[in-house]
Amino acid sequence: MMCDVDQKIVISYNLFMISNQPTKHLSANERRTVTVEAVVALAAQQNPTDITTAAIAQHMGLTQGAVFRHFPSKEAIVQSVLSWVSERLMARVDQAVQTQQSPLLALEAVFLAHMGFIAEHPGAPRILLAELQKNTDTLPKRMVMTLMENYRGRIIGLLKNGKEAGEVDPALDLDATSTLYIGMIQGLVIQSLGRSQPHDVLQNAGATFAAFKKGLTVGTPYQGP
Repeated sequence: MMCDVDQKIVISYNLFMISNQPTKHLSANERRTVTVEAVVALAAQQNPTDITTAAIAQHMGLTQGAVFRHFPSKEAIVQSVLSWVSERLMARVDQAVQTQQSPLLALEAVFLAHMGFIAEHPGAPRILLAELQKNTDTLPKRMVMTLMENYRGRIIGLLKNGKEAGEVDPALDLDATSTLYIGMIQGLVIQSLGRSQPHDVLQNAGATFAAFKKGLTVGTPYQGP
């Protein structure tokens, strides 16, 4: 298990690599992607709302003017970051579903894939939480809510398939269960943030899902595929 110092060294190294990537000949889309990745990496080290365009530019080895050539405003950067997180997370989810024929095993694969994504990009959940905590109704906040709704829809779909396959208790409340599923993820993220150990989510994921799964099959013990 990585200690706090080791984790900071890894994050600092990632930031160093991002800031030292050759960017002079990148296309506009590539430059925007590099900028987004820099923000996600920075968010692993500090409060996302405190990240300035000056800090982004510094880590990329650019001027603020160069950053704003590709983004009209800081909010545009935030929106691009949220799109990046949403697209990559949902792609990871869909890929995990395809690896399993059993709905229950697919649900577990999605959970573990999500934990892997968080471990790889610890700044991502910090960014989502930062937007959700804002009191005003903003486009970035709505983007996060849309991501959560789409994600929840995937989970409910797998639970429905589990009922049809006889793997999940037919009396199960899908809305409550999907809320509990998302709550597991949020709980593991909050714990890892408190300990400053992003990889803790992976270490605790298996046992957490095993406890969750027992509640899905009450009255209909799962016998395996």
